[in-house]
Amino acid sequence: MPCNPETIIGEVLGRRAVKGADPSASNFECPFIKSRCPKRSTQLPDEPYPVCTLWRRSKGEPNPNQDLIFVCPKRFYAVDFLTEVIEHCWPGEKPKNPQVAPEVKMAGFGNVDFVIADVQDDGEVEQFLSVELQAIDITGSAFPAYQAVRAGADLERRPTYGLNWDNVYKRYVTQLIRKGYFHHHWKSKIVAVIPEQVYQYITSRADFIRSADVKSAQVNIIFMTYRLEADPTKPGEFRPALVTVEGTSHSSLQNAILYKEAPKRDAFTSQIKRSLVRAVNLADLIATGEIPEFEDHGNEMTQE
Repeated sequence: MPCNPETIIGEVLGRRAVKGADPSASNFECPFIKSRCPKRSTQLPDEPYPVCTLWRRSKGEPNPNQDLIFVCPKRFYAVDFLTEVIEHCWPGEKPKNPQVAPEVKMAGFGNVDFVIADVQDDGEVEQFLSVELQAIDITGSAFPAYQAVRAGADLERRPTYGLNWDNVYKRYVTQLIRKGYFHHHWKSKIVAVIPEQVYQYITSRADFIRSADVKSAQVNIIFMTYRLEADPTKPGEFRPALVTVEGTSHSSLQNAILYKEAPKRDAFTSQIKRSLVRAVNLADLIATGEIPEFEDHGNEMTQE
């Protein structure tokens, strides 16, 4: 069945995707960072892949609040999110001399996108907040839809793609826990700027303690979420809007993920019995080479 690519690609270079759009006409300049789009695809070796947002597949008329989602973190740059971090997340009195350090890296820690630091007259850093941006990755590929938008044509069929929710949950949240732990020791906080849909997914999977009092000393991880809504100043276009500001601790988030209620033992043994119909002898597996033998050398196991 033919598929309109405008129902898949949400925005190209910050503008609503319409068939026939030509991002090369502006030399692929991203309006949010005022320079050439940095997003890349292996299928485009010589030019950017300037897709900002995708539509989630939904029944009926899509609602941008729920169905339009960031796939490029630069889309957050449409709003002054760093000023909003100071306004909503800064602990205590507002900083007297806030300065922003981009891409702060340190061995054993990794990196964060930004650090907002209150710099004193002598150049020393008094208080600081780290800020990380996170969009969502794609599974499969929406690239054929982008090609169709540029060609001004419908697709013969809808491409197979999805949103990689599990990657955000497993990878990004794990990193937040680790970095939240470090910020706890530094008596500071890390702010995760993420799409509202991603935050809703995280909270549906992990029942961690959440607090609106993000300035509390008990909070070292703050979620600041945005969604896209109709832009009243630009009919047909969209703009990010702040939705949620909630905090938690690294320990609460970790416990909610690691220590879920265990399934009943009987349910697991039932699964074992179902799998036993495929049971084979371990020695037979070794003999056929499906499981390699190992030779014991004290504390190390060396494959032969």
